Amino acid sequence: MHQISKVTAIAAVVISAANAFVANPNSGLAHVPATRAAIGFVASSRGMPSVGTRLYNADDDDAQDSEIERLKKMAAKLRAEAASLEAEKAKQLAEAAERAFNRFDVNSDGEVSLTELKLGLEKELKTEISEKRVKELMEVFDESGDGALQLDEFVTVDRFRNQLEALAREEKRLAAEAEQESKRQEQEALLAEAKLEFLNEKEPTTSDKIVSVLPYLFPLMDGLQYGRFLLGAEDAGANPFVVILALLYALYRSIPFSGFAAFFALNFLSGNPGINRLVRFNMQQAIFLDIALFFPSLLIGLGGLILGNIGGLSVPNIAGELFSDVIFGTLLLTLAYCVGSSLLGKEPSSIPLISQSVKDRMPTIDMFDDDGRFVPTESRQEDDSDKDKDKK
Repeated sequence: MHQISKVTAIAAVVISAANAFVANPNSGLAHVPATRAAIGFVASSRGMPSVGTRLYNADDDDAQDSEIERLKKMAAKLRAEAASLEAEKAKQLAEAAERAFNRFDVNSDGEVSLTELKLGLEKELKTEISEKRVKELMEVFDESGDGALQLDEFVTVDRFRNQLEALAREEKRLAAEAEQESKRQEQEALLAEAKLEFLNEKEPTTSDKIVSVLPYLFPLMDGLQYGRFLLGAEDAGANPFVVILALLYALYRSIPFSGFAAFFALNFLSGNPGINRLVRFNMQQAIFLDIALFFPSLLIGLGGLILGNIGGLSVPNIAGELFSDVIFGTLLLTLAYCVGSSLLGKEPSSIPLISQSVKDRMPTIDMFDDDGRFVPTESRQEDDSDKDKDKK
């Protein structure tokens, strides 16, 4: 191949030299040396005879024509030699491929099967080749797609070796990319696990389940005002449940500003992501239930005020008692549902309006930034507001 390139280069040089002496069709004049053309021009301009110059140029043109013809013949000869060498090289490659084909075609059936290709390559290259790699080679060179190589599809062992090296490089590249992707996914999994660990959203333990029901004492104590008619009955003192409630209520009221203290304590602790999610959820839900107890009292007060302004009327006692009993019964059923679900380890999230509001306030994985730092919703909203102001 080096020899072919050398011959081709020489031919190019010869052709370029021949073209340097070819007449320019646009000018109608031959390309002659500049000095000789200048001599003729000077002699003509001085009025000197130009016959000798013209004779000299004619002889010189004949010599140039002979040189051009010689160079063209040499160029044609070199092109022929280059073509001959290329044909000889192609013939050698074909003969080498045919010899390799005959060596590989063990059963002499006129084609090289996958097994024969594997055995032949391992013998020639003196190395073990996987069946997967041999199948990839077969797919590259099997133009007919029949699963075997015919003579016209067969190539030299060197081409098989080069293709194997190319496949190996591609496999290494894919393996490196797969390793990088695996590391990335592993890092993401570790980050997600760290986020979950930070939020403590694991399955609640037995102690977590017990602790999770304690926050509901807060709305229960504040809701006892609606149960004063039921709990103040004559036979209520014999009920141990009523006695326990009375003791808890007395203890609750003995603490100054107990309601405010309980509210702020639950609100503060529910923001600690290290506490189990079930406990934090129940703390928030207990606060919302306690807030909801304010509205029945507000309705009763507004109702009495409206009736009094209209005609000096007042809410009948039986209506007030019935309304209070309904509110207290609803509260007890709600708290029973919350306590039962919590002791079973399930989040009591089916209370209309309230549970959804609590879910919206619970920290989630989305509250982590790209670096894995926890950013509360309020802080994120402030950052977004600052960014919007900067853009404006």
